[in-house]
Amino acid sequence: MVHSRTFLLAFCLALSLLLAACGGSGTTGGGEEEQGESQGSGEPAAGDQGSWRTGASLPAGRSEVAVAELDGRVYVIGGYTGETTSSTLNQVYDPAIDTWVELAPMPRGLDHVGAAGYDGKIYAVGGFTSGNQGAVADVYAYDVANDAWEELASLPAGPRGSVAVTQLDGRIHAIGGRDTQNVDTHEVYDPATGAWEELAPLPNARDHMPAVVLDGRIHVPGGRFATFDNNTGVHEIYDPAADSWEEAAPPPTPRSGTAGAALDGRVLIFGGEERAGTFEENEAYDPATDTWEELAPLPTPRHGFGAATVGESVYLPAGAPVTGGSRQSDVLEILTLS
Repeated sequence: MVHSRTFLLAFCLALSLLLAACGGSGTTGGGEEEQGESQGSGEPAAGDQGSWRTGASLPAGRSEVAVAELDGRVYVIGGYTGETTSSTLNQVYDPAIDTWVELAPMPRGLDHVGAAGYDGKIYAVGGFTSGNQGAVADVYAYDVANDAWEELASLPAGPRGSVAVTQLDGRIHAIGGRDTQNVDTHEVYDPATGAWEELAPLPNARDHMPAVVLDGRIHVPGGRFATFDNNTGVHEIYDPAADSWEEAAPPPTPRSGTAGAALDGRVLIFGGEERAGTFEENEAYDPATDTWEELAPLPTPRHGFGAATVGESVYLPAGAPVTGGSRQSDVLEILTLS
């Protein structure tokens, strides 16, 4: 009888301990989830637009690169490799076969270059020679057919990096940027004549922002005044017919070091940085309503990268997952809205 009672007490004690352990584990786990920091999963939340997929990784991790689209392929030029080492790398991604190819290197190592593609060539404008310093007025064209670079007429207003570059109506626009301080310079290069022309200046001199063409006008959202401690949400639009700028609704999240593209009748901006870190936020501007809306967040929050639209998708290669240039990424992430 004593033996049976002892067995029963032991069994009840074991069962009680098991139930307590299960209940305790569930309570502790819930508390950790509520207090844990968000790591930016990149999965669309309820109401967010778009879906992400991953393409082939870049052959080398880079940030502060120039990105341009030409004939359905994505070119990634210059930038940092290692810790703020200015690169001559020139690589192209073909979405049709998900493959990267190494091309003729740039004539000199540069970071914070601006680039745009037009008529068989990639135009690379400005940049820095040494870790966000040593601005240049260099302008080069990469000839795709001949896999060769040529030097073009330099920027008339002088050296600058972090310049916003885009192509509109067969001409290459170089907007803003900085040397030792921000500039409001807006110049346009005509490949047909090989000459630069000065246009209406950017109303708010700044750098580290994209230039995005949509419906024949150039959108310049965000950027910074000197450092990312002075990020701005200003959004200005250039009208080439009037050679003038107008202000539009600012993006909800002021930031710099973003990538920008046009898709589905909207201007899209991605990522960026501030002192606290990098952004996963992505936002889209609708000119018909002068409003912004959130998109599905970046799977890999980062800055110092670029965006290129091919078909119904936006391709975002490279970038830095932390502020500054101490770490580089080889990721290629692709957003599709529909």
